[in-house]
Amino acid sequence: MTEAEVARLIDKKQSDTGQPLTSTSAMANKHRGILLSFVSLGLLGILPIISNSRPSSLDSLTFAFYLSVWQLVCAIPFFVIEWKTERVGLADPSLDPTRHNYALKIIVITGLIFSVSTYLYVLAFEKAGTVNAAIAIQAYPLFAILIESILLSKKKQTREILLTVLLCLGLYYLATGGSWMASGVSLWFILALAVPLLWSIAHIIIKHTINQDLITPKQITFFRVLIATLFLGILASAINDQQVVFQGLFNPEFQRYAFFMGVVYYAELINWFYAVKYVDVSVASSITTPTPVITLILSLIFLHEMIFPYQLIGLVIVLISLYGLIFYERKK
Repeated sequence: MTEAEVARLIDKKQSDTGQPLTSTSAMANKHRGILLSFVSLGLLGILPIISNSRPSSLDSLTFAFYLSVWQLVCAIPFFVIEWKTERVGLADPSLDPTRHNYALKIIVITGLIFSVSTYLYVLAFEKAGTVNAAIAIQAYPLFAILIESILLSKKKQTREILLTVLLCLGLYYLATGGSWMASGVSLWFILALAVPLLWSIAHIIIKHTINQDLITPKQITFFRVLIATLFLGILASAINDQQVVFQGLFNPEFQRYAFFMGVVYYAELINWFYAVKYVDVSVASSITTPTPVITLILSLIFLHEMIFPYQLIGLVIVLISLYGLIFYERKK
């Protein structure tokens, strides 16, 4: 979900063969894309459950580091195969050195942004609650709209502005625990909103690089998790002490949860790239928008969390707003 705009720009170029698709093949691709979008929906709904299922003794920072390690393990073989066989993106020998260095700077900047967002992603679900954080993270389109309007001077229609206001009201209602009182605003819910904010900033920065064919999905994912592993490893060692981090390596329970979280997270990223290769981003996004509903159901079953009326009301408001924004974006 968070990788939607990135994937659309990349995969449009990769899937462009110059040959018109037959109606049969086009329909098959559409069905394939829809199926993969539903897979992303399931994977996104599962991630918060895995994160919050771990024992409370396993702190969020060290957990974020080890899940990044497992993501890196998954990413390496795909990255190496593409680098050696396809010679595209950064591996293109004809790439101008200046453009190559520019791409590396973008990779570092966005890699650090994604590193922080990975830690906040885990921490938000732990502190704000599984359902609240899942809904908050759906605010990605809101921040994308605001940043595009500011940085790219994209004007929005009145109905889009009204839907954005409705989305903000829904998020505020959730942040106050359904009281509408500013004094009741949850700082942990605000922290959860920082995740989609960071995602949108990084994606808008990456867009310009992708438009110049400087990097591929596998390269983006590899460098993203590589930088996250290094950054979070250093941060965890500085804050939690190296001994604590080292002990986590030999903790079977810790590694089990980190392994599943890392593998599922990486699978979702790659699956999403291929989903939007076959269908429009708006179609894939509309399918994955109900992610908090999946998380809510799973949290009832596996985490035995209580669901409050205000969460259901806030969820409905957010879903209506998001579907409206997706609908008008697709019409444009």
